[in-house]
Amino acid sequence: MFIRQVKYSKDNLGYLVYSTSEGIAIDAGGVEDILSFAEKNHIRIKYVSNTHSHHDHTPGNPALLKRTNAQFIDCRRINSDQTIKLDQEILEVIHTPGHTEDSVTFKTDEFMVTGDTLFNGTVGNCFTGDFETFFSSLKRLISFSGNTKIYGGHDYVIESMEIAKTIEKDNPNIGEYLKKYDPLLIVSTLDDELRANPYIRFNAPSMINNLKKRNLPANTEFERFKSIMENY
Repeated sequence: MFIRQVKYSKDNLGYLVYSTSEGIAIDAGGVEDILSFAEKNHIRIKYVSNTHSHHDHTPGNPALLKRTNAQFIDCRRINSDQTIKLDQEILEVIHTPGHTEDSVTFKTDEFMVTGDTLFNGTVGNCFTGDFETFFSSLKRLISFSGNTKIYGGHDYVIESMEIAKTIEKDNPNIGEYLKKYDPLLIVSTLDDELRANPYIRFNAPSMINNLKKRNLPANTEFERFKSIMENY
């Protein structure tokens, strides 16, 4: 399966995930770019959906649905895992609440479209207030292969790595992460994230020591995650 990333507004990232001839537009605010790419490559947009229902991720929905014969998949109605078939390939839709109740992740064997749950370099705000559920969602995402590519909902890389430096100033992987940054294609691997993204490094010895030095709760994975989220 393949993926096309389109930046729109200031830093939003939308996607067309596609197989041989069928695709799904996800958070596709850059409508003209998505439609042009699909037409040029003979891709029929079969579905339109979102990683969550925040208004900055849904502005392209009406135009895409009007100008294609696509079926709308409402992320608010996805409460458990389901699959989407594009040609003969399967795209998984994983319910990953935490940032919002309706947050979902679209996953193939090679990549994930994670929306505002897991960004490149940081994680989303826990607007639900349910840190335990958010933690469970992130734990599931980081359990996949380290080679899995992460396509997030916004380009926050530069700002996120500046914050990472304040949290783990001696982490050499932050510099390496920034060297890979390409503003024309925002992507990283799960291994990259586990090396540099402080919010999912709750099991890294250096992070555990950091939390203990500050006398923050650090006895369990969840305690460490919550300490990082609440204090940085």
